[in-house]
Amino acid sequence: MKSFKWNKAASAASLLILAISLAACQSKEATQPPEPESVPAPVEEQQETQEPAAPKFTAPLTGLPVEEAVTQRPLAVMINNAPAARPQSGLSSADIIIEVLAEGGITRFIAIFQSQGGAETVGPVRSIRPYLIELGESYDGVLVHAGGSPDAYSILQKQQKQHMDEISNSGPYFWRSPDRKAPHNLYTSADKLREGADIKGYSHDTESPVYIYNEEGSTSSGESAAEFDIHYLLDSYRVTYDYDEVSGRYMRLVNGKPDQDQDNGEQIGAANIIVAGADHKVLDSVGRLSVNVEQGGEAILFQKGKMVRGQWVKKSGDIIRFVQNGTEAALVPGQTFISIVPNQPDFASHIEVQNQVQN
Repeated sequence: MKSFKWNKAASAASLLILAISLAACQSKEATQPPEPESVPAPVEEQQETQEPAAPKFTAPLTGLPVEEAVTQRPLAVMINNAPAARPQSGLSSADIIIEVLAEGGITRFIAIFQSQGGAETVGPVRSIRPYLIELGESYDGVLVHAGGSPDAYSILQKQQKQHMDEISNSGPYFWRSPDRKAPHNLYTSADKLREGADIKGYSHDTESPVYIYNEEGSTSSGESAAEFDIHYLLDSYRVTYDYDEVSGRYMRLVNGKPDQDQDNGEQIGAANIIVAGADHKVLDSVGRLSVNVEQGGEAILFQKGKMVRGQWVKKSGDIIRFVQNGTEAALVPGQTFISIVPNQPDFASHIEVQNQVQN
């Protein structure tokens, strides 16, 4: 009987301990935070690749994309190309460059600035001639020069041309560099010229004609022309153009050396080069010329490493255009050079194409 009582008491004690343990476990579980529910990872949406937006604006005289519409009037700057004036400054920022003979066998540039050029140095600036007036004005350019022939001054004054002449009416907008000797040291900038044109009350908005542009140009039926030379009259004016496939431009060399912009060190190059033949006539003992820049004639267009034979035309109030079979050829977007060479002894004698292959 005594043993039974002890077992009964032990069982009761064990039950009590078990009840206390269960209560403690329940209390502990109640105080622990619930396990967070697993949330499925968000499904990433595949974003469509968007093509870059087409440019809203293109520059009228280069066909290149620009951030804002180009409406400012062009500047037509007469640039010295005597050996003592090389290398010139600012040519890499011009939209159009026209190279044409002046007296004595030297050539002169008309650099047309519209969509590019600001504070960069431009020059050396030189004198103007009647046919240079005509070419510069064809782009509706404000004529920029330092002096001129008697016939040129007569036209400027009698026809009240909008021009900026360092000698007679716009000295403050030019400066002389101490690094070169006069007359090969006169410079300006597009910003200064626009400031001066503003003060003179010259018109702002452009009425310049434009060219047709596309990425392929008009060379599908052209002949291979990776390199070519242009001969003017003097050996010191031998110009070579070498096509660079990476940039898509013809890079310019003078007498076998890269023709670099003095202002930024860049080699001068163009997407399009038009070589046009024109009649030249010597007017006086000084060697001043008359160049017929209206009659049109034989021409060659170089672009994309090829050459296209055709003609150039220039209607009244219009710019020089290259046509083939009566249709204007498209230019490749970029800078354009126009080289005007004499028709004497014949047009072809002024152009030599290297490694020419007929397609």
